[in-house]
Amino acid sequence: MHKSVLPKEVIEYLKPKPGENFIDCTLGQGGHAFSILDLTGPSGQVLGIDWDKESLNRFCAQHPDLKPQRLIVANGNYSRIREIAEKLDFKPVNGVLLDIGLSSWHFEESGRGFGFSKDEYLDMRYDTGVPESASGLVNRLPQKDLERILREWGEEKFARSISRKIVVDRARKPITTTLELVEAVKKGVPTRYHDRRPHFATRTFQALRIAVNHELENLETALPSAYGILSPGGRLVVISFHSLEDRIVKNRFRELKASEGAIILTKKPISPQQEEINSNPRSRSAKLRAIMKPEA
Repeated sequence: MHKSVLPKEVIEYLKPKPGENFIDCTLGQGGHAFSILDLTGPSGQVLGIDWDKESLNRFCAQHPDLKPQRLIVANGNYSRIREIAEKLDFKPVNGVLLDIGLSSWHFEESGRGFGFSKDEYLDMRYDTGVPESASGLVNRLPQKDLERILREWGEEKFARSISRKIVVDRARKPITTTLELVEAVKKGVPTRYHDRRPHFATRTFQALRIAVNHELENLETALPSAYGILSPGGRLVVISFHSLEDRIVKNRFRELKASEGAIILTKKPISPQQEEINSNPRSRSAKLRAIMKPEA
């Protein structure tokens, strides 16, 4: 069962009130959205956006009694938040939540190779309509480009040796599964790292997922758009899960403060308490930042 990250803190910084409207840009299994709905009744609405059509269909099937007048669902990338909200005439917008982590479903049930504990096709696409899978990238890109992706987006210090081993292995046989990639990474990492935590392939998988889904570009686009559609006094809350994302959020918030007079509500990112980490280990790297549009 997927557990929403920082649930109390999300509510604390969004401050939902009866009758207000919010957008959850990464609906997932709806944990945050349902909490917001509880506090915005009887007339407040939530627009739940999810890029993964299969995940969205699964959510709708599990909640057949949802009232569409209060929870509106839309399939799309959160970088298109303004377009989606305008198309659905969803306004005013009192708050936006961007929780940009993967759900447990993606790791454990999607079958798309987001994790390395199962032998699955190396896909990693949230939207299977995206032209190229992770396997496609791994087998097509020159070694120098693979190295750059691993270094820049995985912050992998063994990027050069790992990318070399990937090129050697794929010359013998295309790398098409998660375990084939793990084996290639293992050859490029010193033996002393094989039994350490986090897993030696974590950064490689992160980097390829980011590359396949253009995650950082989407975040760069989404932040000013999400802020732009807020009503005066509206709040934008973002939960990120690695330093690259958090750096983008921090820098864009500073720019919005300088250019738009935005009010930064979190001087430092908010992290989960130890109690939450104990009950939900995947929350340990989460960082929450929040910003508010000035009152008119």
